[in-house]
Amino acid sequence: MSKLTAVLIDDMPSALEMLQNDLQLYFSEIEIIGTAKSVVEGAKLLQIKKPDILFLDIMLGDGTGFDLLEIVPNLHSKIIFVTASDEYALKAFKFAAIDYVLKPYSKEDLELSITKAKSQITPGREQLEVLKNTVSRPGQKPKKISLNTLDKIIVVALNEIIRCKSDNNYTEFFFKNGSKLLVTKTLKYYADILKEYHFLRVHQSHLINTQYIKEYIKSDGGYLMLKDNSSIPVSVRKRSEVFEAIKGL
Repeated sequence: MSKLTAVLIDDMPSALEMLQNDLQLYFSEIEIIGTAKSVVEGAKLLQIKKPDILFLDIMLGDGTGFDLLEIVPNLHSKIIFVTASDEYALKAFKFAAIDYVLKPYSKEDLELSITKAKSQITPGREQLEVLKNTVSRPGQKPKKISLNTLDKIIVVALNEIIRCKSDNNYTEFFFKNGSKLLVTKTLKYYADILKEYHFLRVHQSHLINTQYIKEYIKSDGGYLMLKDNSSIPVSVRKRSEVFEAIKGL
């Protein structure tokens, strides 16, 4: 079996050395063909070397991993982002639907990321833009999110999403233009990352964008009418949250 080639870019010498040692120790199928500690050094290296996998730290001393990708736009490597435990960074990866390895990582974390990298295509430019914008502007609310379906990844504006409905381990998204999309994540996943952005889980099976609430109907157990004329049931324990959301509109 032919080996996979890899380039490692991290501005911390100790982290770079640790990753290099772990790959050499546990993953004999990977051949490291270069390392770099900065955007400039990494860009020069990637002009010469064309690795199968690029292990890329987000924050580098002279810029970011995104700066590097802009300098080398025709890179076809599978990218494994490596990041420190930062709340904003982790949220950004979820919004962009891009996998990452979190420092400090385990052997299992590395193995999973490498397995995924082998089967996935390189993140698209729009996905990287979502990631970049969310990481670089932690004080601002993200405006877009990447949604992963069975056969593609689509970037959509948050304000175009009216509601989401649980479909077992999938989530169905309903949009302002009337279209729908089945996404390969649970409703809980999206309820957790979207709760700070005008989205409210009003029922076990329903997550709504509160900006699309039209009215609350008290009969028949209580339900919401949304601006697309859909009616969404509200669970008893969520009524007070719904009332608060309506007050704020």
